[in-house]
Amino acid sequence: MRFQLLGPLALADGPDTVVLQPSKPANLLAALLLNANSTVSAEYLQRAVWGEEQPATARAALQTCVLRLRRLFAKHGVTGTAIEAVPGGYRITAEPPTLDLLGFRDQVRRAAGLDRDPEAELHALRDALALWQGALLANVRSEVLHRDEVPRLAEERLRAVERVCDLLLGLGRCGEALVDLWTATRVYPGHERFHEQLIEALYRTGRQSQALAEYRRVKGFLLEELGVDPSPSLRRLELSILRGEDLGSAGPDASRVIRGETVPLPAAAAAAPASSVAVPVTAPAAAVPAGGASAVAPAGGAALAPAAVSGVGPVPAVPHFTGRTAEAAALAARLTEPAAAGPEDHRPLTVLVSGAPGIGKSALAQHVARLVRDAFPAGQLLVRMTRADGEPRTADEVAAEVALALREPGEGRALLILDDVVDADQVRPLLPPVSADGPEPAVVVTSRMGLGGLIATHGGWVQRLTAFTDAESYALLLATLGAERVEAEPRAARQLAVLCGHFPAALRILTARLLTRPGLRLADAVDWLGDDPLARLTLTDSPDHSVTGLFDRALDRLDPRLSEAFTHLAQGPPELLADRGPEDEGPVPEAVREQLADAGLLEDGPPGPYRIHDLLRAHVRRTARIRDRRTEKV
Repeated sequence: MRFQLLGPLALADGPDTVVLQPSKPANLLAALLLNANSTVSAEYLQRAVWGEEQPATARAALQTCVLRLRRLFAKHGVTGTAIEAVPGGYRITAEPPTLDLLGFRDQVRRAAGLDRDPEAELHALRDALALWQGALLANVRSEVLHRDEVPRLAEERLRAVERVCDLLLGLGRCGEALVDLWTATRVYPGHERFHEQLIEALYRTGRQSQALAEYRRVKGFLLEELGVDPSPSLRRLELSILRGEDLGSAGPDASRVIRGETVPLPAAAAAAPASSVAVPVTAPAAAVPAGGASAVAPAGGAALAPAAVSGVGPVPAVPHFTGRTAEAAALAARLTEPAAAGPEDHRPLTVLVSGAPGIGKSALAQHVARLVRDAFPAGQLLVRMTRADGEPRTADEVAAEVALALREPGEGRALLILDDVVDADQVRPLLPPVSADGPEPAVVVTSRMGLGGLIATHGGWVQRLTAFTDAESYALLLATLGAERVEAEPRAARQLAVLCGHFPAALRILTARLLTRPGLRLADAVDWLGDDPLARLTLTDSPDHSVTGLFDRALDRLDPRLSEAFTHLAQGPPELLADRGPEDEGPVPEAVREQLADAGLLEDGPPGPYRIHDLLRAHVRRTARIRDRRTEKV
């Protein structure tokens, strides 16, 4: 007997399948199977079965549901699998052969170990995806499960589909990839990676006009529905198609992305001049101007080569940039002031833009770079200091890529934006002159960290960002949602900004969601968002774009001891952040609080020397509640 979760909840015995009718026991079984082999607290199970509003008799009714499931198991001959009552809740045991979700994950793990054999990896992933049998939990009427669990499982499937299409393209089986990609792009119109793969497959099969038509279609969708431009990698791909560039061989030996790393091109291609090598279309980071023009400096300046690597590229435009007027003016003035007199080996002008994750550091740096581009005739480069998975890139790796991009010496200065720097050691080797043949570049560093040691040893100027003011938040809503919609309900607009904590990343996600629902009144959106701001501040078709994901990734970078200290501070009263003086360190010493402030997780007070942003505090407390529900012990 086998349980099926990847589709309607069902019991299968060989070719015979029993699809369960929607019921409270079905809700309970789904919640247990989604957490198979783990203790699930009775409180969480009650929420999964009845929702947030539970009857007074929910605890006793839960026991009745368990009895009904046990009778169902006996009726259908389910053996070897039982629902156990354990301290604090219940647990169901399962293995990959008895639960399709575990079988799917087991196959995906096995496929990951076959990345040196693309055909074998493809076969394993195909087997894994074959376990999906339709709409996930279509017969389970649990709002909690569909809100908390279904999006996560759907994302697991999408990643597997993406990988299958990458493998097909790498193996040169573009026609086969098109079959999957036509469906995927229509079912998930906002999933840009699928569109990128489809456009590449069309172009590789000689259908250039269809590839460009598909690019125009997705660009129109993104602008009309979300108010955003296509991703940098999509724009690069369009530019390569317009130029008629050879994307390189699609065979297994060609450059392709495997788990976020680029496999080198064959020697013949690698030896070609940089200007003749196309940008790998699977690279996710570097950008080209939105209008499709190449980034070439004026006569006499050094040309910024099209990035031959994923981490370096021209500085993209920031759509709907608003606020930060004083900060932008100060940063622009600092970058354009005359170079200070000094010895020949003096360091380049360095500006640090720091602040909490999602506070808008990269957006400010990119916006100012475009404002001052005339002061940097040798061009401007955006250098990403972390990979897509958040791992930091080495200074040696980055230095080689920057040197390649700035390979032609010429008159004038260049501007480098070192984006998302993890620590000072990652930056120090990059600050001496990149090329002895030309003037030193100006460097803008963006980082969540304060990097005080870098400023102490190399000098520079610091711009630390905080949350938006009321006026800046309102201006952002005006710019993105339009004056007609916002000015019709100005009070509701300001309430939405408050619910977002005037946090730029939260406001961007909110406006993207509201743009997809043009008929929703802002006053109704206040109630909708106010019910659960953290759950609602996510893009359903792109779960990585969420406030909770942003905070989780930031906390994952912390040393575990710092993470534990921050969790303690966020769950406790504000008095924990008070300055108690040198005689009373409190449960979290001042040195630890200083480290957390340096990491961008504590803001300057009042009250006290520090405070935690309301959204970040709510996220930590919500995460702790969810964890406690799943692991509750008696």
